[in-house]
Amino acid sequence: MPDTIRLSSSDGVTTVSMLGRTMPPLFFSELGEAFGQLARDPDLRAVIVRADGPHFSYGLDLPAAANLFGEAFAGGTAAPRARLLATIRELQDQVTAVARCPVPVIAAVSGACIGGGLDLVSACDLRLATRDARFSLRETKVAIVADLGSLQRLPNLVGQGIVREMAFTGKDLDAARAHAVGLVNDLYDTKEALDAAARALATEIAKNPPLTVRGVKDVLDFGLGHGVADGLSYVATHNAAFLSSEDLGEALAAFMERRAPHFRGK
Repeated sequence: MPDTIRLSSSDGVTTVSMLGRTMPPLFFSELGEAFGQLARDPDLRAVIVRADGPHFSYGLDLPAAANLFGEAFAGGTAAPRARLLATIRELQDQVTAVARCPVPVIAAVSGACIGGGLDLVSACDLRLATRDARFSLRETKVAIVADLGSLQRLPNLVGQGIVREMAFTGKDLDAARAHAVGLVNDLYDTKEALDAAARALATEIAKNPPLTVRGVKDVLDFGLGHGVADGLSYVATHNAAFLSSEDLGEALAAFMERRAPHFRGK
């Protein structure tokens, strides 16, 4: 069993709960492993990422990271810095495993979401938050250039101006402004309401044809790095290959019979 996260699954929805206030190096390896396993689950329909405690995450566990990376900070030969480069790339891959998840990933953010926590939620598809949540690209304040995805993914979510303001200052973005700029989809008064809303949203997603939902995410992700013409060509090819399905027949039958459809992902 993992030491830093807990997984629970029901009805095609897996909840990934973070157990600590910070992210030690072990957290990232367990996160990457968990999402690697989830990506291989054909019955998975949605994922929720949340925290057990009142705060989503205060980010990287700096003392633990210093113990791991301290050799590279000491100067000397290039070998320690080469190992640091390899470690950073490994950590990036482990966060990117969240973005690569083939089904929608919902972040349920309460309280502080700082540094590595923001890297994690920027890799998710949807973000819900409590009204007391706050988001911070805090790395600048501790002499680090954020390197696990916030600087690359956030501009697609909120635009360059907001990201640059956050990154240059390291200041907090409160929940109201995060909602206003599009980082957060909805706000909730309590953590209990947040968790319930995340579950309801995941359940709503899970009721849709699972292969279609996966296809929508794939097409949207492709569009992030390509123009409209390339995106249209990609979705045309996708639908030519996958449009014909048992789920499409079920959707049409349910419409004609005026009943709720039951999709099986076939």
